[in-house]
Amino acid sequence: MFDGKLGTFIKVAECGSFTKAAEELYITPTAVMKQVNALEKQLEAVLFDRTNHGLRITKAGESFLQDARYILEYLARAGQKAREIYEGENRRSIRIGTSVMTPAKFILDVWSQIQSRMPTLKIELIPFENNPVNSVEILRNLGQHIDVVGGLYDDRFLKERRCLAAHMYDKRILLAVPVSHALSAESFITLEKLKNRKVLFIRRGWNTYIDRLRDKLEAKGVRTENFEMFNMSAYNRAVTENMPIITVEGWEDVHPLLKLIPADWEDSIPFGVFYSPTPAKLVKKFVDLLSSIAAT
Repeated sequence: MFDGKLGTFIKVAECGSFTKAAEELYITPTAVMKQVNALEKQLEAVLFDRTNHGLRITKAGESFLQDARYILEYLARAGQKAREIYEGENRRSIRIGTSVMTPAKFILDVWSQIQSRMPTLKIELIPFENNPVNSVEILRNLGQHIDVVGGLYDDRFLKERRCLAAHMYDKRILLAVPVSHALSAESFITLEKLKNRKVLFIRRGWNTYIDRLRDKLEAKGVRTENFEMFNMSAYNRAVTENMPIITVEGWEDVHPLLKLIPADWEDSIPFGVFYSPTPAKLVKKFVDLLSSIAAT
């Protein structure tokens, strides 16, 4: 509608002169004046008072200047969004977030089946630091820099992080014991052996399934202490304080001084692939394929 006239108008308002604006825009003063005149005609409003002493922006011009800046900024954002959507729709690769606690092994496990159905698909691994702030922001903004990431979840977890999950399988909730702990020599740990001992649990409210196991152990006299999230800091704490810690199948090699020992429960937790509620076509196809593979 306004072509390049908005930018020219803004530059004139900032410079206070047709000539100075022309110098910065690398066009002639006549071209600048023609564009401003055409804009005023289009708007049916005078934006500048022309005097012998130069230009003075009118009240109508000041009002339009604020809106013009907003319009150009809005157009820039709209253009960027359109480009990102276009690039997302036409990419041939899936960006998978990966960290120590969220490895991309789930892809390796089913890669042959993925390739047989999506032979041109490429995978990009995007490493990230697994800290409380970062992990939440990544899941709330899936599709921007990372398309999918694997992890543990329940319904509340997905709702709070505003993402979806393609369920892959359930993982067993296990017990990791420091090698210097008295229970490390055991081949099987009963609830009776844990009675009156401390066990590290991820904070209540993080996951329903782990909370249920915690209730079960506390009812049997097990003492529990909180950690904030599954990361290396939690495992280091378990070793430093010589305290068993709840962990999950697949994290057997996270810390060399922790030993996984079978325990007297069968509790498990859902594992899935997180993705945006509004995924690009390729991401949706990929997630649907993972779901179909998991269902077989």
